[in-house]
Amino acid sequence: MTALQPFADYAAAARTAELPDRVRHAARRCVVDWFAAALPGGALPPATLLAAALAEEVDRGEAMLLPSGRRATMRAAALINGAAAHTIEFDDIFRDAIYHPGTPVIAAALAAAQGRHASGALFLRGIIAGYEVSTRIGVAVNPAHYRFWHTTGTVGTFGAAAAAAVILGLDAGRTLHALANAGTLAAGLQQAFRSDAMSKPLHGGHAAECGLTMALAAERGVTGAADILDGARGFGAAMSDSPDWATAAATLGQGFNILQTTQKNHAACGHAHAAIDAVLALRQRHGLAADDIERIEIRTYATAIEVTGNFAPRTAFEAKFSLPYCVAVALATGSARMAAFTAERRADPTIRALMSRIDLAVDPEVDAAFPRRRAARVAVTTRRGARFEHYAPTRKGDPDAPLSDEEIADKFRELAEGAIGHAASAGLLQTLWCIDTLPDMAEMAVA
Repeated sequence: MTALQPFADYAAAARTAELPDRVRHAARRCVVDWFAAALPGGALPPATLLAAALAEEVDRGEAMLLPSGRRATMRAAALINGAAAHTIEFDDIFRDAIYHPGTPVIAAALAAAQGRHASGALFLRGIIAGYEVSTRIGVAVNPAHYRFWHTTGTVGTFGAAAAAAVILGLDAGRTLHALANAGTLAAGLQQAFRSDAMSKPLHGGHAAECGLTMALAAERGVTGAADILDGARGFGAAMSDSPDWATAAATLGQGFNILQTTQKNHAACGHAHAAIDAVLALRQRHGLAADDIERIEIRTYATAIEVTGNFAPRTAFEAKFSLPYCVAVALATGSARMAAFTAERRADPTIRALMSRIDLAVDPEVDAAFPRRRAARVAVTTRRGARFEHYAPTRKGDPDAPLSDEEIADKFRELAEGAIGHAASAGLLQTLWCIDTLPDMAEMAVA
């Protein structure tokens, strides 16, 4: 038996397996949160540019593009909606895998479910299977994988393939081939988001489209290399450091990783969130204002500084990946959500001046806990000489400090209303909380 076989067996059985109510509810939370990110993201590049580039595949087919509601082929919808969900940096996270599972998994599942007129219940089952398969593969290959690879673009292909395989009704053999070919086509280099480019959201879109396409191909008999995970020239050997595949698959069908999903509370790279939480706590507790601050010291894990240590962000994308900017704007305005990244806000001289008074360093204790814990220590010194400190041991939205259902709904309203209006967003939210009661996902509408 190859390392991939247990994942294929699990996904094939997921179509009818018993699911606890709490697992289905966790999946609904993920769906609401995914739409919250994808709706505004779909009105921005690269999603808008992809829709124009793939014009021959738009306004035909059964799958839906967000936020317009225009129809498209399954593959085009998976690509475009997957990119949309990852554009504003508000999509979910599986912390231990350094991975955004919803972006590829739900984009692929939605396209497959609408293209095949599947029920909402089957759509939800596909999502759960996609999360369970891909998060375990992600944990197995990380943190070594994350040195060069973007997990959402690589591991996300397995999740998208698993979700689509469930919805298409593939048996274990065909599911294995779908996963195997998704694995050999997996890609996404971290260099793509070390500068201002549209590539990072394309990783999520490609993973969704690739996984779906390989499931459709497997349905017709296209085969893949069964040892793609554990072969001498396979995914694990090429893109990680001796992953333990047996441990990765051991809890499939027994425990549910989807219960440990992080829903973001800030519209920025997740590596910045603990420091944002800490400075917001200090701001609220001590009534701090930007002009009061002499110095801000941030101590966190090395990867956070490596990925988000940009002191000179020019664009909204770069600002979302700038820990100094995110902390400065949070302290100055009380928020690091969408309004924090407008052109006007980015040019604010008060925020820029505050950034110059920030110091970043690695905290050995915090660094040792990465990736299973994302923490930060923040110390603020005022111009009067007072010093205030706060340790954020986790991030608001992480499994050990989760957003409530109502907080997720509030996030959805904030993001969706700007994209589709108040009435449409209210109706859609109601639908999403009971998505598994829909008889035909193709009948779902945005407005």
